[in-house]
Amino acid sequence: MKQKQVLGVHEIPRPGQWILLSIQHLFAMFGATVLVPFLTGLNPAVALISSGLGTLAFLLITKGQVPAYLGSSFAFIAPIIAAKAAGGPGAAMVGSFLAGLVYAVVALFIKKSGSAWIMRLLPPVVVGPVIMVIGLSLASTAVGMAMNGADGKYSLPHFSVALVTLGIMIICSIFARGFFGIIPVLIGIVGGYTYASFLGLVDFTIIKEAKWFATPEFVIPFVTYTPELSWKIVLLMVPVALVTISEHIGHQLVLGNVINRDLIQKPGLHRSILGDGVATIIGSLIGGPPNTTYGENIGVLAITRAYSVYLFIGSALLAIAFGFIGKISALISSIPTAVMGGVSILLFGIIASSGLRMMIDDKVNLENKRNLIISSVILVIGIGGAVLHVGKSFQVEGMALAAIIGVALNIILPKEKAEKETLKKAS
Repeated sequence: MKQKQVLGVHEIPRPGQWILLSIQHLFAMFGATVLVPFLTGLNPAVALISSGLGTLAFLLITKGQVPAYLGSSFAFIAPIIAAKAAGGPGAAMVGSFLAGLVYAVVALFIKKSGSAWIMRLLPPVVVGPVIMVIGLSLASTAVGMAMNGADGKYSLPHFSVALVTLGIMIICSIFARGFFGIIPVLIGIVGGYTYASFLGLVDFTIIKEAKWFATPEFVIPFVTYTPELSWKIVLLMVPVALVTISEHIGHQLVLGNVINRDLIQKPGLHRSILGDGVATIIGSLIGGPPNTTYGENIGVLAITRAYSVYLFIGSALLAIAFGFIGKISALISSIPTAVMGGVSILLFGIIASSGLRMMIDDKVNLENKRNLIISSVILVIGIGGAVLHVGKSFQVEGMALAAIIGVALNIILPKEKAEKETLKKAS
């Protein structure tokens, strides 16, 4: 039996209630949304602004029927880093723009032909292992951030900061209740930052010198850079959209169950996917990372039972305002790498575990040879960092290559035989 809702989807909250619940959603997404630009070298203030603008666009496109917040996507961390290494920030933004266009194309196909085809193209046996690759391929990055100092060498003080941050997050995740139970990332960052400051690892100078109100460094096409299209950028970024679209579908199913509405039918999967794509395109036009719907905020909805879309309008406006407050941007920039390393250890592990959970929830049978082969190949190619070179300029690697091969195997390998084997064993 579902508990009685506190606020309906279209119910306007009271002013005080509106502010507090909007701040809560802001806190729920804040740590993860800021972590992505921190890891990829993008501007955290711009990421906050793009998440706010993207959320407002999403709510508009879905006709205010889907209460959701869109923040920085973890799936694009490695591709953004690789794209920046290949062609600078501008190249990463071009790749993000193209990924957003993929959402728009998929949304158009779904509107014309329904959603069953995309579920067949991206079943849990493909998406689950790819999500695991997202987390595990970043494991070495997280550990390096946790253990090493500014010189790149092992540092016990820095490692202790990472362990304290990690410990605080674990304790809050397990033992904290209510409001504090949904913001363990933020509490961990605050606790780790405080401990690091006692060790003298925090430089407060940039905070003192920062202005209260400042325009962040936007990365705008034809203003700060000239867009250039290359196959390398396309193959680095575009295939990841297949994974995030599947993740989006999962979020819509979970969210629909929480608010007791069929969001796949109304407003329609094509609208929510288009909203996600437009949010990513908006981010790419100002220098922010690709955006995606956030499971953290779905968790807040489940706990509070306050489903009003007006809360997300409030949190989006707050995020945009925070992006223009120079002191907050400087404060984020002053966070020691070890603190974010401690956060990353848990978050990247949770990403990998969520891929495993998807396979368990959907009862993916690994005794079935077809399923075992698909998942095994995806994991080794993705985590191993395999690279496919064709000529001098054509290259696809890591997670993108794993996703492409996984989809290909799912299409090529015969399903009828696998189903017969499963039925035979069951009997």
